Amino acid sequence: MKNTTAFYVQSILAFATSLGAMVIGIVYLPVGPWVRGFLAIGLLFVVTSAFTLAKTIRDKQESDVISPADQARLAKMLATPRQHNTQ
Repeated sequence: MKNTTAFYVQSILAFATSLGAMVIGIVYLPVGPWVRGFLAIGLLFVVTSAFTLAKTIRDKQESDVISPADQARLAKMLATPRQHNTQ
């Protein structure tokens, strides 16, 4: 099942809007620089760990789709040296 271009655009806009809103909120929060820095680092950690989690889930789903026989064939193909035709 493929995602549409509209879905990608919506996902990017939602991510950019939420991240921008959080950054603006942190910048204008009436607290000291230490609290602001802590919140900014926390936001950065949440964003990077969300990307890592999404990639991990995607990789797990992809590995479940490929059968062990297909994985063995792929490993054999990758391990076999390629013959170059020279003329």
